Amino acid sequence: MAAPAPVTRQVSGGAALVPAPSGPDSGQPLAAAVADLPVLDARGQRVPFGALFRDRRAVVVFVRHFLCYICKEYVEDLARIPKSFLQEANVTLIVIGQSSYHHIEPFCKLTGYSHEIYVDPEREIYKRLGMKRGEEIASSGQSPHIKSNLLSGSLRSLWRAVTGPLFDFQGDPAQQGGTLILGPGNNIHFIHRDRNRLDHKPINSVLQLVGVQHVNFTNRPSVIHV
Repeated sequence: MAAPAPVTRQVSGGAALVPAPSGPDSGQPLAAAVADLPVLDARGQRVPFGALFRDRRAVVVFVRHFLCYICKEYVEDLARIPKSFLQEANVTLIVIGQSSYHHIEPFCKLTGYSHEIYVDPEREIYKRLGMKRGEEIASSGQSPHIKSNLLSGSLRSLWRAVTGPLFDFQGDPAQQGGTLILGPGNNIHFIHRDRNRLDHKPINSVLQLVGVQHVNFTNRPSVIHV
């Protein structure tokens, strides 16, 4: 089954949808076969992917793997979005990883993330949505969400892997993620597929599309890259 193409619609501050330019195959709804695929919650309970946004609008962020320091720091910033901001815009925030469900609770404790989170351990939804596997060499610019440089971040990831109760990569290290705006129903309003680990969508740019107030992510020390 072909993965949905990037869509043409962005969500404004209200309920209205404002057209935006994109490719000729854009605007496709999420296929029912994809909506029926299961994700797992922190208890290992299976939930149909489509049920997450059947009756509501949701920002759904697919991350690489839970040991990735870039994913960790990006989710730390997602955790800083006040629930009141989301409630005012009637929007839900959902993170989906690709590890075992056993890793959900430790990852949430590590990042301070308290919004909804699930896993797709077989990466079937990643595949059906056309999420890239492997790194595409492309300039992604300076991320406002990454605090660590490559060396320090990688060392901390390795340390977490070695000292964790379950020694694994907590997902396929080659898998890239992406961001979607979905619902209500199987409606895709926006999709961004990450080309590499640094190509995640800046959070405030996504919040703007769904009418959520911007969050200040700048109160942190500057990063020196090596």
